[in-house]
Amino acid sequence: MKPKQHLPLLALLAGALFGMGAFAGDAPPPGAAVSVSPVFAKVGSIVITQQDYDIALDGAARRKFYHGKPPEGAIAVLQREVGVTLVTNALLLREARRRALKPDDAAIQKTLEQYEQRYRNNEQYKQNRAQLVQSLTKRLQEESLLSQLEKLVRNVPPPDEKQMRDYYAAHPDKFTEPEQLRLSYILLKVDPSSPTAAWEKAREEAQALVKRLRDGADFAALARAKSGDISAEQGGDLGYMHRGMMSDTVQGTVDKLKPGAISDPIRVLEGVGIVRLSERKLPQLNSFEAAKVRIRELWLREQSERAWKSLIARLRKETPVHVDESRYLPLTTDAGEHAVKK
Repeated sequence: MKPKQHLPLLALLAGALFGMGAFAGDAPPPGAAVSVSPVFAKVGSIVITQQDYDIALDGAARRKFYHGKPPEGAIAVLQREVGVTLVTNALLLREARRRALKPDDAAIQKTLEQYEQRYRNNEQYKQNRAQLVQSLTKRLQEESLLSQLEKLVRNVPPPDEKQMRDYYAAHPDKFTEPEQLRLSYILLKVDPSSPTAAWEKAREEAQALVKRLRDGADFAALARAKSGDISAEQGGDLGYMHRGMMSDTVQGTVDKLKPGAISDPIRVLEGVGIVRLSERKLPQLNSFEAAKVRIRELWLREQSERAWKSLIARLRKETPVHVDESRYLPLTTDAGEHAVKK
């Protein structure tokens, strides 16, 4: 889990003054002024105000669209994603409290001290310190509860031998070494902005090299003498490669070669290339014993994710949830296909 970063001062101030992530369903302290905000969602007895939602949406938009104004369709999708996240967090907080989980007070205090140290000389912080500390403490407590609940739910028991063998049999693709290709390469470099004549000259030279190679010339010697690729020092040897490591153009050419064959000249981004396929190793399924560690790792990862998603689905099914979507922008056709399902 990545360490949490400190919030910027402006975010701290906004949270303290406008209820940073704190649900309106929580009772205000005695004598405090109560500001009324429209209701965005009700999750059981918890109320999420429109103000809570607006703050969360603003923060998400700043993180996701830092370099410019996003298209309207992207904002529409983000609005729904933020709504789902707030509702889900409210459900999980209710569950954490039902299980009588307690915040990690020591860790929270340490984080508060770090904020105090960082902003102690800032006038805005000093003026709003009481509100900031109260709001930040609440947020850290909620984060602590959510983290503990997730850790508890995801802590599934390890698989037994039968479960591992069943998983291995059901997912052979996950334990199969991909096809490996031993390739050698000669590159006649051409600047991408060069005129057509330069490209044609390189192709003619490459065609002459292909003829020499097919007539028995030594590939490594020609690669050292002619190639502009970094592999020239190794006689053009690229070692073993697998699908996905080459451009589509080169991969398509290699797919048609038999071991020992020399390709026709290929136009690539850096110039004109020639490829020799030295060896083709077919995909190979690792034995169960050799794959045991990975089987266990993948099984635990999948079961952990399944347990977490199952909990959220159950909570949504058991808990009345009402969301006011009236302020959502309409989804475009493309955006709608990728929108978060409610």
